[in-house]
Amino acid sequence: MSAPWLDVLDDTIRACTTHNRPDLALRLREKRARQLDPKVRVLVVGESKQGKSQLVNALVNAPVCAVGDDVTTTVPTFVQHAETPSAALVRGADAPTERIPVPIDEVADQVSTEHGGDLVRAEVGIPRDLLTSGLVLVDTPGIGNLRSAHTASTFATLLQADAVLMVSDATAELTASELDLLGRVTQSCPTVFVVLTKIDLTAGWRHVVRRNREHLARAGIAARVFPVSSALRLRAAKTGDRDLNAESGFPELIECVRGDIVAAADVLARRTVTVLAAAAIRQLVVPVREELTAPRRTEDVVAALNEAQRRVDELRRRSARWQTVLADEMADLVSDVEYDLRDRTRRILREVDRTFETADPAVGWDEFGAWLEERLTEAATANFTWLLDRAEWVAEKVARSFPVHRDGLLPESVFPDDALDRVSTMDRPVIERFGVVQKFFTGLRGSYGGVLMFGLVTSLAGMPLINAVSLGAGALFGGKSILDESGQRLRRRQSAAKAAAQRHVDDFFLKFSKDCRDAARHVQRSLRGHFSTLADELQETLLESARGARRAVQEDTVHRERRLQEAKRELDRLVELYQRVQASAAGQAPPLGISA
Repeated sequence: MSAPWLDVLDDTIRACTTHNRPDLALRLREKRARQLDPKVRVLVVGESKQGKSQLVNALVNAPVCAVGDDVTTTVPTFVQHAETPSAALVRGADAPTERIPVPIDEVADQVSTEHGGDLVRAEVGIPRDLLTSGLVLVDTPGIGNLRSAHTASTFATLLQADAVLMVSDATAELTASELDLLGRVTQSCPTVFVVLTKIDLTAGWRHVVRRNREHLARAGIAARVFPVSSALRLRAAKTGDRDLNAESGFPELIECVRGDIVAAADVLARRTVTVLAAAAIRQLVVPVREELTAPRRTEDVVAALNEAQRRVDELRRRSARWQTVLADEMADLVSDVEYDLRDRTRRILREVDRTFETADPAVGWDEFGAWLEERLTEAATANFTWLLDRAEWVAEKVARSFPVHRDGLLPESVFPDDALDRVSTMDRPVIERFGVVQKFFTGLRGSYGGVLMFGLVTSLAGMPLINAVSLGAGALFGGKSILDESGQRLRRRQSAAKAAAQRHVDDFFLKFSKDCRDAARHVQRSLRGHFSTLADELQETLLESARGARRAVQEDTVHRERRLQEAKRELDRLVELYQRVQASAAGQAPPLGISA
């Protein structure tokens, strides 16, 4: 035969299912399954660096939990009785989970900050008298931000708890966040004790204990306060000093755990079930009571109909506005992006001109080509990035002109990934060779004039046509011809290189600017389609609301009265169930605030 409080819990689960609250039903089923387990789970919770892990170590007199200034627990550690010491890591949040046996001295390292991944919890079994009665101590990660993953995991573990030890150190009084945490904990587990740690480090810990009890009384939290020192407890266990052990405060805490938690497991179960069942019923009552106290009236429905029509008119008016804003902003975007690209390519061409004022294309043309491609790639990347940022800004501006704003206005990809790949490779300019043979003939052609000119002049002085002077002049003229020809060929090579770079940059600008315009048009079409669909959906929603209002006006009074009567009967059933919940735990649940 099942316990009365289990029958009440089953009736509450059925009520949650009837009222279409599967979330509440699932939570209560999990709690029911937990209550059938003979083990007594005690969660050790609190903010980070308060001494939770050291408290567990001191309770069982074994270094089973990770401690240290640079170590933070990231997953719960379950410490329970075992005939021989053993440990395992449980991985995988969804069934089936994987249990991996590990040496017991490695567990603390595995659950520290440096590890994690898919690790769910650690399980440690040790032979201790305190644990032989089925007690399980659960060391939880530190609770900081109430939205953090560790905090969410700890609150989920609270559904498995029969009692909670809230840990705070004696260096300061309970903070507002700790009091808020205690209030949230008592909503899931009403059996809570406050453990004040590190009293060996604080001379005025008795004043802190007194102030904390005052804070708890003002907050309406019925929790006993136990001042302890884990360091003194572990030292006393090591040296066998009973006086030091008594000074640590642990004897009172252990007596409380054995007498008020382990020995009173059935009472704790009834108390926890009462709190959870009463909270679930209060949530079920809210919509039923709203339906009873605020029945729909014809004048309210007419007002809702008029409001829906007004919103439809407002939507149509704004539709014309956002379409104009979108068209104007996208036209400006295309113009600005094309100007930015032209400016970047002109700066690159100016660098090319400065380079080939002195450089020879015949030397290092491959390095120049790689440099030019790199600069064009940088220009394309910067231009694309600006285009994307500007498009997002346009989307936000259009959204502000729209009656409903949503995230994710832009498609995930609006630009082609292979834009640069479609630009042809830069053509190598014609490089005129000026080899030894060419230099020889150029020098020979120039020296001929020098020999002839100076030979004729010196022949007037009776010297032969070819003499030392005419030969020297020929050599001088030949060298001058070679230098002049080399300079002319260099300038032609530089001009050819500039022309090749100009053509390549023009090809790049032509193709890339086309891609930018296509991307901008794609963005414009995407935004237009998105907002058009959103406007259609909103308009259909408003029209459906208006149609529903019209149907509500036409509802038969008898049908409405029948619905209200059914709600009244359902409320009576919930009130009766709530009273049974209160009776099952001798009035542990707070008043529901309504009567049958």
